Amino acid sequence: MNTCIIKGVAMAVFIDTGAFMAYRNKKDVYHQTADALIRCALKGEFGYLFTTDFIYDEALTLAMVRTGNKGVAEDISDVMLSPHIEMITIDRIILEMARDLFFTLFENGTSFTDVITMVVMHQENIGKIITFDSHFNGMFEVLG
Repeated sequence: MNTCIIKGVAMAVFIDTGAFMAYRNKKDVYHQTADALIRCALKGEFGYLFTTDFIYDEALTLAMVRTGNKGVAEDISDVMLSPHIEMITIDRIILEMARDLFFTLFENGTSFTDVITMVVMHQENIGKIITFDSHFNGMFEVLG
């Protein structure tokens, strides 16, 4: 029996901060869903996996703040630095594009990191995201 929640194979998927947090934090309300999705992703069920250095920063910081558990932060770091996940480094061009979009979406309360993700996903033609953040609904296919 296939334990993956989403059927089919995508060419690429982006993994967001909340998914990494929930995957390694058993106390997170989304832990079971994140665990299933990321395990499938790491097995290649969704094609290539992407994240950014901004997500890495945000995930480790949130792990420290929310759990106070160094082990959880280390686990998240190990998963994110896995050779199965391509971490995109944000350059000035992406920052400038994201800046413009951030101020366009400012009234919606979308974080700058989420806007960076949107720009990267658009540039890399990534249509799916593993996330629990509602800002991505309607923009990309949300797995989570």
